[in-house]
Amino acid sequence: MNAFAELPEYKCHKEVWALKIAKIVLDGAGEDRETDGSAEITLVGTAFAPFRVDRDYVRKHKPEVGGYYVVYQDGYKSFSPREAFEGGYTLVP
Repeated sequence: MNAFAELPEYKCHKEVWALKIAKIVLDGAGEDRETDGSAEITLVGTAFAPFRVDRDYVRKHKPEVGGYYVVYQDGYKSFSPREAFEGGYTLVP
């Protein structure tokens, strides 16, 4: 018997703000100095300037190019891999 067969199934209905990540530059990349662990994230599209995320965000979420930078309604900032995001969310017109 599969233990997961007994768990209830849920469907996500959250609304979030998100954009695909085009580039990530870790602090100190290519430099001979100690890093603070932060990173600069560039999103797909020219309307958004690159921005910095702190070490805690990088360690917790491990963002990757091609995935999504996600902001929830309560302001929580996260990361979602491309497959998970595109399989679970549809753009609101």
